[in-house]
Amino acid sequence: MHMKHNTLLIMALLTLFGCKSREISPAPVASVDVSRYVGLWYEIASNPATFTKGCQCTTAEYTLRPDGSLTVVNKCRRGPAGAKQSSITGKAWVVEGSGNARLKVQFFWPIRAPYWIVALDSVDYKWAAVSGPGGKYLWILARKPQMDETVYQDILAQLRLKGIKLEALQRTVCE
Repeated sequence: MHMKHNTLLIMALLTLFGCKSREISPAPVASVDVSRYVGLWYEIASNPATFTKGCQCTTAEYTLRPDGSLTVVNKCRRGPAGAKQSSITGKAWVVEGSGNARLKVQFFWPIRAPYWIVALDSVDYKWAAVSGPGGKYLWILARKPQMDETVYQDILAQLRLKGIKLEALQRTVCE
């Protein structure tokens, strides 16, 4: 990643997570089995963010580390099919007392951003919705690159019940 992109990403993360939201925070799910949550996730939809502008075919892969933290590798393609993927590697820690549903993710020291699992297929771990304080940022993730429309609409209904605003939500393109 070029220095210009790193600077923009750092500025975006500072803006994103350095400011307190005045909105009501969405409640995370009661508990998450981290050993079942790890693995590859495909982004199905998200609220646009400066640091993901132009991303297509976005994925996030979580790997459990020996010390109990997680390695996080986010990838996306910026450009047409066959274009090189951009990636960034970070680390995540479970917030104590959160039932493993709240994490802190760090891609650049010293910034640790909140990562809250606010909805989850708790039976099969086939999909998840992730947000943070205020619900401004939102990602809907799935284990497969496509999601059944009925499942997607059910997730949106769950998020609405939690008070999460969905007006900015956009489907992730992967062509």
